[in-house]
Amino acid sequence: MARSNGNPMQTFPFFLILIFFVFLCGLPSVPAARPSPKPCKNLVLYFHDILYNGKNADNATSAIVGAPAWGNLTILAGQSHFGDVVVFDDPITTDSNLHSPPVGRAQGLYLYDQKQTFSAWLGFTFQFNSTQHKGTISFAGADPLMNKTRQISVIGGTGDFFMTRGVATLETDALEGDVYFRLRTDINLYECYDA
Repeated sequence: MARSNGNPMQTFPFFLILIFFVFLCGLPSVPAARPSPKPCKNLVLYFHDILYNGKNADNATSAIVGAPAWGNLTILAGQSHFGDVVVFDDPITTDSNLHSPPVGRAQGLYLYDQKQTFSAWLGFTFQFNSTQHKGTISFAGADPLMNKTRQISVIGGTGDFFMTRGVATLETDALEGDVYFRLRTDINLYECYDA
């Protein structure tokens, strides 16, 4: 067995290999591409919003509760409705017919938050009390109204939807001026728990 005579040139290649190995171990690994997750539950529901306009108190399901200085509480403000805050208690149906039996209520608010384009921020809950579903699903997010479809976050739930998470794709399915709109809501849940 050969003994090292202490010559630094003999240990130099080993030292370089050691540094190179440490360098390789410290590099971040490239994550493998993950397949898109499949939703654990999917629901397609419609909610129907009828805005109070000063004449339709019997049918209205929403009302302006806050308006900018240039607006009022029965007509949405100009300038993309900027500054209007609307609360709603809308029926939810499984089809696009307003007169279908409701499976629950969409309750919450939307506020118009941009001056240059139609955009709103939504915060609401679907409250179910039917033979199919019991409990709630809560939603929040930006709603750029000029886009054909928009996505908002599913941020939780109760009952049959206990602690659920996911994404809801919204599409304005019908629009009648500033008085009525119907939103098609395609809900994909990615966290589902048995209650």
